[in-house]
Amino acid sequence: MKVYIEPIGRLINEFSKLPGVGTKTAQRFAYKVVNMSEKEAKEFADAILNVKKNVHYCTICGNFSEGEVCDICKNRQDKTICVVKDPKDVVAIEKLNEFNGVYHVLHGTISPIDGIGPNDINIKGLLNRVAGGNVEEVIMATNPDVEGEATAMYISGLLKPLGINVTRLAHGIPIGTDLEYADEVSLARAFVDRKTL
Repeated sequence: MKVYIEPIGRLINEFSKLPGVGTKTAQRFAYKVVNMSEKEAKEFADAILNVKKNVHYCTICGNFSEGEVCDICKNRQDKTICVVKDPKDVVAIEKLNEFNGVYHVLHGTISPIDGIGPNDINIKGLLNRVAGGNVEEVIMATNPDVEGEATAMYISGLLKPLGINVTRLAHGIPIGTDLEYADEVSLARAFVDRKTL
């Protein structure tokens, strides 16, 4: 006996393909859609189609954009470039209102175990931007994991001979954390990245 009628089963299946969405959550999403008014369902579907039709990658930095070039690249000086793994990292940094440079999105990190090498991510685009001559500093803001560190070191090795100041976001113990609860990697990084007061 089928548990779901075909349209609901298909919708549950599609929702469960989203990252972090298990079967139970997919069921809740599907039931929510079933109980939407036709107008709400149409608006939801239109939002999905609108994103697919109108969101592209910026031809300069690789961030999400509605046009060929994103608003950040259009309106900011490119003397400082912050290199990130994904467009969602741009959003996280922008929420801080602390950085006024531009970004470069790699769309991944070097991971030999997953078959991802330097040519599989957007490193060439970064090198082309730096060759333009305006860049003074490149901030490596990749994740503090093995892949992020390897990517940062690789890119740093390419940029330093060009006379570019390459920096790395500081890592360590989050504010409000007791030392006894800090993991060993974060604690070790905090000692390595310590600074003078």
